[in-house]
Amino acid sequence: MNDIWKRKGHNKILVYKTVEGVPFLSFPILEKTGLVKQGFSTKMGGVSQGKYATMNFTFTRGDNPDHVHENYRRMAKALGVDPEKMVLSYQTHTTNVKRVTESDAGKGITKEREYKDVDGLITNVSGITLVTFYADCVPLYFLDPVHKAIGLSHSGWRGTVKRMGDVTVKKMGESFGTRPEDLIACIGPSICRTCYEVGNDVAEAFRKSFEETYWKDILTEKENGKFLLDLWRANEIVLLEAGLRKENIQITDICTHCNSDYLFSHRTTGNERGNLAAFLSLSENNGPQQ
Repeated sequence: MNDIWKRKGHNKILVYKTVEGVPFLSFPILEKTGLVKQGFSTKMGGVSQGKYATMNFTFTRGDNPDHVHENYRRMAKALGVDPEKMVLSYQTHTTNVKRVTESDAGKGITKEREYKDVDGLITNVSGITLVTFYADCVPLYFLDPVHKAIGLSHSGWRGTVKRMGDVTVKKMGESFGTRPEDLIACIGPSICRTCYEVGNDVAEAFRKSFEETYWKDILTEKENGKFLLDLWRANEIVLLEAGLRKENIQITDICTHCNSDYLFSHRTTGNERGNLAAFLSLSENNGPQQ
């Protein structure tokens, strides 16, 4: 398959595949464990129309709900998971992480969510698929291969300043006995440093949250007085400081804004768009992902 992506670097941390007519991005480091089914959606392969075309996963922006449900059905078939066992986050840029149990299956899809302000989901229940949403912010995937547990968290600049990655790791530790050194983590498709210009207020928040030794790693001041912010590196620092091994962290090579023909990007279109989604599920048979 021809690679359509404008990539940052030459190492293909993500692979582009199409299953059941649905294109999506996949992390080989997770896939090869045989423990999970996972993917990150594109704009392609769905039935939504207009500004949501075609693979939109949000019910909250005015898209036809029947189209959104069909998009979930198609993605579930492509990943080999049950759409009625998906559990959706309710994101508001918090660092709240919810432990998902069997009773949560279908929440956001076939059942109402009784929770809100949840930007991270964790579970050790096989067959449950965690789902979080994006249009430039950073998806964080976690797999504990020892205790057979997973986490999926949304980390925009606010979540990164508040160390969403560390919060998720600690929650997995409390819930499942997860040790940071055992975790495999992936930093998913999101806006890159070259594309992400922020004001001094955001830059100052990062200077307060990160040690000075890292400021040049994550911030570049521009002539206009604004800054370029590297959320990929910032989240890597958070994960390393949380105790993960560097060799167990993989960082995306695909920027949502650079690839806005194929991925929804808030920086590109503002609110005139749908949402991408990240999917992560413990395999019920613990076999290799198709």
